[in-house]
Amino acid sequence: MLDHPRILSTAVQPAAVLRLTIARSEIQKVMAPGIAELLSTLAAQGIAPAGPLFSHHLRLDPGMFDFELGFPVAAPVSPTGRVTPGELPAATVARTIYYGPYEGLYAAWSEFNAWVAAAGHQPAQDIWESYVTGPETDPDPATWRTELNRVLAS
Repeated sequence: MLDHPRILSTAVQPAAVLRLTIARSEIQKVMAPGIAELLSTLAAQGIAPAGPLFSHHLRLDPGMFDFELGFPVAAPVSPTGRVTPGELPAATVARTIYYGPYEGLYAAWSEFNAWVAAAGHQPAQDIWESYVTGPETDPDPATWRTELNRVLAS
């Protein structure tokens, strides 16, 4: 289920990110280790996440994911291993909340993108998801919330 989408302007959000370019089929294999790497790097630097985990997809390709996995931060991050400073951009976005398991995200994005097109908006190349609540807070996927952000071309 999706909330009714809205259009808003976002501010730059500093982040700690880990860039990944992988086959779409590899996503479930890389997420948990990537999250662990980000969290251990932040902990080693004494920095707490300032918001939920996100995946910022920089290029959309049916067979590949080219994205940054990251956490917003309130303090500067020093590059360590694959973790680097990054940011979620200042942008005009269409935003909605998807309720349900991660397996439903593809259908949620399809529905959301159809709304963006029907509303006459021109999408840009990148998108991001923020995992507001998930398995770390409740094992019931019906309670999970994922914020979908579709950057709009100016």
